[in-house]
Amino acid sequence: MRQGFFSPKMGQITAFLPTFAVFILIVGVMTLEIEPKEVIDAYSTPIIQQTSFWSNVKQHHGIPSAAFDFKIKNSDLYLNVGGYSYTQADFIVFFEYLNSTDYVAYLPYGPEIEPSEENQGSFLEELSESLRSHLPNNCLALRYDLNWESHWCKEDDFDENGIWKGSPAKTFQELRLNYGTCNWNLKKSNSNILPAHTILLDLRNEEEQILAQMKSKTRYNINLSKRKGIEVRNVGIEGLDIWYQLYCETAIRNGLNTNSLEYFRMVFTTKMEQESKDVQVKLLVAYTGDQPLAAMFLVLSSHRATYLYGASSSEHRNLMPTYALQWEAIRLAKANACTEYDMFGIAPRPEPSHPMYGLYKFKQGFGGQIYHQLGCWDYPLDPDKYAVFQAYEMNRQGYYQQ
Repeated sequence: MRQGFFSPKMGQITAFLPTFAVFILIVGVMTLEIEPKEVIDAYSTPIIQQTSFWSNVKQHHGIPSAAFDFKIKNSDLYLNVGGYSYTQADFIVFFEYLNSTDYVAYLPYGPEIEPSEENQGSFLEELSESLRSHLPNNCLALRYDLNWESHWCKEDDFDENGIWKGSPAKTFQELRLNYGTCNWNLKKSNSNILPAHTILLDLRNEEEQILAQMKSKTRYNINLSKRKGIEVRNVGIEGLDIWYQLYCETAIRNGLNTNSLEYFRMVFTTKMEQESKDVQVKLLVAYTGDQPLAAMFLVLSSHRATYLYGASSSEHRNLMPTYALQWEAIRLAKANACTEYDMFGIAPRPEPSHPMYGLYKFKQGFGGQIYHQLGCWDYPLDPDKYAVFQAYEMNRQGYYQQ
C-alpha cells in the first residue's frame, strides 16, 4: 500500500495542469493484491502477446516468463466508482536478459485492464512495487508496453483534417503520467517494441458493409485481384519455406532485420503442442497460378484476429495480391466468430519520412478506427544500470518509432 501526497513542487504544476489538482486531493490508499500463477492458467484474452501460447513461443527462444493474478478495488481504478467491488485480472511478464545476469521484466500490451486516465500512474507504480519482490534478482526495470489509449487523443489533439498531432515532448508525457504517484519513477521509453498505433476493423457488420467502409481504391484493388485470378490459400506449416523466401525479400527491400526460419516454425510447433483452442495460427499465401506473391500470419485469439506478420514479392505487384490476402483474412476471421481485426501497426501520422508510412496508407484504405496508444513505459528498479541501458537503447532506435 502507499499514501498519496502533495508537495510544494507539485503544487507549482497546478497552474498549467488544473484538471490534475482534483485528482491529487482525492488520492488515498490503493490496495493491490498480487499472486503468482501458472502461465498455462492465464485467462483467455484477445491480446495474443498475453496468452500462454505466446509465452511458450518465447520460451522456445530462450525467453522465460511468469504469470500473476492481481486484485484491486474498482474505486482505485476508475473515477466515479464507489462501493467495495473488485476487478480480478492477470498478466504475463517476460524476462528479457541483457547479459548473463541483468534483465528487463517486459509486459507486452500488459496489463490489459485500463484504469481511468487520472489513476494510471498510481496503478502502475503500485503494481511495480507489489511485483518487485516476486521478480528474480538483477531486474533493471519493469517495462510496460501499454496498449491503453494515449492521453493526447482529445478533440484538440487532431487537426482540421482529423490527423493526429502526436504526443508532446517526452518530459511532458512523464510529467502527466507520474502526477499523483509517490516516486515519480515512470519513464517514457526511447522507442516502442510493439506498435503503439494501429487500426481496428469492426467485423460485426456484414461483408457488404465492411467493403462499403473501405476507400474506393481499396475496394477496386480487391476486385482487381479477383479478376486477375489471385488465389489465397491457407497453407499451414507446410508453407513455411515459401513464407520465409517472401519474408527475406521484403526485409531486404525495406532494410529490416530478419528473424530465423526457426523462429516462425516455433509459432506453429508451439500451437501443435498446446491442446487449447483459444488461439489459432494460420499462414495465408496469395498465388498467381503456382507462383506465391504475398503471405501473412493471421492469429486468432478470443474475439480478435491479428495480422501479425506480412511479406510480399516485388514481382506482379500490379495484380494486387496483398489486397486479396487481407480481404481473405478478414473473411476468415469473421467465419471464426471474431468481432474485430487488428491491422497491427501503422505510422502515427501520414508522414512520408516515417518507415511505416506505406503501411499507414495501405491499411487505412480498409477502413476501421485508428487507435493511438501510450506505448512503452519503464519503471526502473536499478537506476544506475537502467541509465546505462537507456544509453544503449538510444543507439538502436526501434522500428516502431514514437
